[in-house]
Amino acid sequence: MRNPQLNKNGELTHLLSIEGLPKGILESILNTADSFASVGEREVKKVPLLRGKSVFNLFFENSTRTRTTFEIAAKRLSADVINLNINASSASKGESLLDTIDNLSAMQADMFVVRHAQSGAPYLIAQHLNNLGVEHIHVVNAGDGRHAHPTQGLLDMYTIRHYKKDFSNLTVAIVGDILHSRVARSDIHALTTLGVPEVRVIGPRTLLPAHIEQMGVRVFHDMAEGLKGVDVVIMLRLQSERMKGALLPSAQEFYKSYGLTPDKLARAKGDAIVMHPGPMNRGVEIDSTVADGGQAVILPQVTFGIAVRMAVMSITAGN
Repeated sequence: MRNPQLNKNGELTHLLSIEGLPKGILESILNTADSFASVGEREVKKVPLLRGKSVFNLFFENSTRTRTTFEIAAKRLSADVINLNINASSASKGESLLDTIDNLSAMQADMFVVRHAQSGAPYLIAQHLNNLGVEHIHVVNAGDGRHAHPTQGLLDMYTIRHYKKDFSNLTVAIVGDILHSRVARSDIHALTTLGVPEVRVIGPRTLLPAHIEQMGVRVFHDMAEGLKGVDVVIMLRLQSERMKGALLPSAQEFYKSYGLTPDKLARAKGDAIVMHPGPMNRGVEIDSTVADGGQAVILPQVTFGIAVRMAVMSITAGN
């Protein structure tokens, strides 16, 4: 079966997940983002690549940061952007997801940026459009359930490449609530595809998926041991809203064992960078001294996210 994200020529038409995408496509997105990042440095705010196109932000789940960066990226590509508060409109009135898509498609949509609490929702939308023979509408996954957050994964890769230049000699640690994190899954797929020789996951047993070793990672339950000699530390938010049952004694206990403090960071390489997809819980997964320190690249991640999302939208729309 053909990857549903690619057309018959192997070109990216939807971005649903990093899993299964060839290394060349990931590198193409990162290289395209480079050109948009340099545009930003020259203070050229807009390029006309999506002029006349309509981008619909369909956020069935709240996210100020992701929605805003997608909106900025689309506007810098000269697209018309329509933000829909789905939960306060059609979905609350009982309309099905695909009926909503059909109605918006009739409004001359060219792209749907979809965030949804249910894993697989963007796939369902892309499959529905494909079944209808609609080829001019592209779907970009802005996060679905626990499954994937591909643009966050790509902007994380862009950030790592910006600071470390090359993926081939790195050791990267992903720390915290791996079980509930779509970012962790996207990062792991991206890191292994791009050739990072060692990817580590660090966390308590209750917050690690079963058999995660099969994704090509090394598992650590002791943070000091797991951070030894790493080049990149990616901290994750404790996703309490997704947890069912008592998976942790308390946030304070989690911080004691798995919060990133200066002492724990000292186990990593001296030039290691610290990343976080946000929003941060200071004093839970990261100490303020680290979050605001010289090794943190958390705010540059947000800035790079605009260029990466510009690259994804321009490539999927055929530019």
